[in-house]
Amino acid sequence: MAQLTTTSTRRAPSTATAVSVLAGAVLALSVAAPLVRLAHAPPLVVATWRLGLAVLIVAGLAWTTGTWRQLQRLSRRDVGLGVTAGIALAAHFWSWIASLGMTSVAASVVLVNLQPVFVAAGSAWWLAERPTSRQWSGVLLAALGAVVVGAGDWHAAPSTGALGGRALLGDALALVGAVTAALYYLIGRRLRTSLDLWPYTTLVYGSCFATLLAAAAATGAPLWPLPSGDLAIFVGLAAGPMLIGHTGMNWALAHLPAYVVNLTVLGEPIGATLLAWWIPSIGEAPGVATVAGGALVLAGAIRTARR
Repeated sequence: MAQLTTTSTRRAPSTATAVSVLAGAVLALSVAAPLVRLAHAPPLVVATWRLGLAVLIVAGLAWTTGTWRQLQRLSRRDVGLGVTAGIALAAHFWSWIASLGMTSVAASVVLVNLQPVFVAAGSAWWLAERPTSRQWSGVLLAALGAVVVGAGDWHAAPSTGALGGRALLGDALALVGAVTAALYYLIGRRLRTSLDLWPYTTLVYGSCFATLLAAAAATGAPLWPLPSGDLAIFVGLAAGPMLIGHTGMNWALAHLPAYVVNLTVLGEPIGATLLAWWIPSIGEAPGVATVAGGALVLAGAIRTARR
């Protein structure tokens, strides 16, 4: 594939700005798993509401800023890429949210966040953004940390009582979430070089929401009425993990390689695991493997993100 070109005149942000945005995004993403665990609705319903509320905000911002007009200038190929990213994001949310009902928060979030391995490989093959040998070693170190956390958690009984084959299915679904999220970020890096944040998120989040709505209609998932308290959880998911977390990452994709942006999500397992421990109704205490693996994750992230 040819080298990426950008048609916009964006000024490159400072390092401090990029770090601050990505740090805020990771913190926001960390609350997603605990919030999902507290919801009572089926996974497809949780994902549909999360995206529907987020689409209302980003589409409104695209309209008020006038940047929605950029969508009119997109080629059919780029529209197709945006729709594909939305479908991949829908598959990511469904598979990952479903995994949280089958295995522990720690196992689910570390496995779904193995996505940087797939992003790094895809960046080299599709985006012509080849990581250096040092950055590859950082990716592998962080991935090793995620594996250590997941392996240690495999033997611990989560609060849901998910063990054996059910936990194995949950882990498999989390890995599906990793692969589909990697595809979503790779396409985002391709499109964000020539498309501003609000029209890009409108296209991708909108396609994701449409996919989830179609899946809900096909399977008869009950989108309304909602279990008590779930609407507040969905608002929290849309405002924090979606609008601050995913949208912050999408902002960074215009300025940093996809594998660098995506590697920062490996901080999410640490925050999510700690929250799942502190929230009394979840009460999943991290073990030694979680602490040791988390240290490897952070070391790998720092090694890869360094200039």
